[in-house]
Amino acid sequence: MEVVYAVRMSAAMRRKGQAAHRGRLDKRQAILAAAFEVFARRGYAQAGVDEVAAEAGVAKATVYNHFGDKETLLREAIAASAEEATAKNLAAVERLVDTGGDPRELLEDVGFRLIQCYCDEQSWALRRLLYAELAHLPDLLEIVQVHASARVQQALADRLARLALAGRLRISDPDSAVEQLSALLTGPLEARAAWGTRRLSAAEMRQVATAAVGTFLHAFGSRA
Repeated sequence: MEVVYAVRMSAAMRRKGQAAHRGRLDKRQAILAAAFEVFARRGYAQAGVDEVAAEAGVAKATVYNHFGDKETLLREAIAASAEEATAKNLAAVERLVDTGGDPRELLEDVGFRLIQCYCDEQSWALRRLLYAELAHLPDLLEIVQVHASARVQQALADRLARLALAGRLRISDPDSAVEQLSALLTGPLEARAAWGTRRLSAAEMRQVATAAVGTFLHAFGSRA
């Protein structure tokens, strides 16, 4: 009986520990989400940790226990937001699979989905916050590049390279091709969307994607 009781107590303690760990992770995520909202809305200088705590529904001391100081909180909030944006972008890139025919329709679909990601409200907020704070925290750019840009570009370069191997594209340098395609897709968006203050319609996004892919294929499309 003593052995059974000990096993039951051990299992109960493990469940209690797991629940506490989940609770801590949930609280951390709530703080990061609230911090991003407050920083994006108020700017780093004007945002207060007490405001973040109130929005997250936790005590101010809890924020400091998790992140130590306001600057670390900003970095972690930007990194978390970049990770979330990356997941959406990678899901779009994963659709770039050779179907055996003209890649135009495939590229236009993926381009449209990437534009949707780029024009997401959170993505606009992330870029505005990043640009606003780069002067005094230049390492923020590296955080976003590591957590988002580099991974998406590498995944897209890999997919374009596969299309080239299949004879659908003429690409000798996939990384350079990605830079060209990304510029064509995102270049018109900041002006059209007025830095996210104007919502683009699906038709406008598709128009940009179609034009971008047309120009891209003019340079990199197969001559066959």
